[in-house]
Amino acid sequence: MANDFSTIPESALTRLGHALYQRALVRREEESITDPRGQPIGWLLDTRTPMLDGEIFAEIGSVLSERLLARGVEQVAGYGYGAFPMVCAVLTASDSEHVFKGGFIRDRRKPYGRRRLVEGPLDREKPVALVDDILNSGRSAARAASLLKTDGFEVAGVMTLFNFTWSGGRTRLEADGLWVESLLELNLREGARTAGTSGDTGGR
Repeated sequence: MANDFSTIPESALTRLGHALYQRALVRREEESITDPRGQPIGWLLDTRTPMLDGEIFAEIGSVLSERLLARGVEQVAGYGYGAFPMVCAVLTASDSEHVFKGGFIRDRRKPYGRRRLVEGPLDREKPVALVDDILNSGRSAARAASLLKTDGFEVAGVMTLFNFTWSGGRTRLEADGLWVESLLELNLREGARTAGTSGDTGGR
């Protein structure tokens, strides 16, 4: 799971990735869960649960920031609730040598006030990385990248916690010239076996 862009030992990344997975995993035996159509499903990953827990929040920020710096990126932007805590986690990893900047992407430009499409102090002269919790189909990330580019930003790549390998999101984004990096790669069979049944892959 570790790669040339990280100096963190693979064992540490494996531990952190699996800790995130276990905390985010919700099974239908635990509570009623449905897909976007309202149909019952067997499992899903709710990353907001671990990402909004101070016990793991700072550790995620430290790991993501190191991997971003290895890519030469010190600006991150998020699109949607799953991405917002990740942006904040990266910002907490700033120090005297590297100060990260973050931004939140709106679906459409705010029609009043400062009328911004992207909120925050991002610099259009420097590359921006999208951060998100899960990469599935890649449609959400592609939409976010398009919005950033429309507003004059250079999008370097996409960093996620989990990549659902069966949906082809990585291929889609790489075809658009973006690098893609995930903390943990999940394939359908392993995910279903771990959860004990079939699950929801979402549409991101």
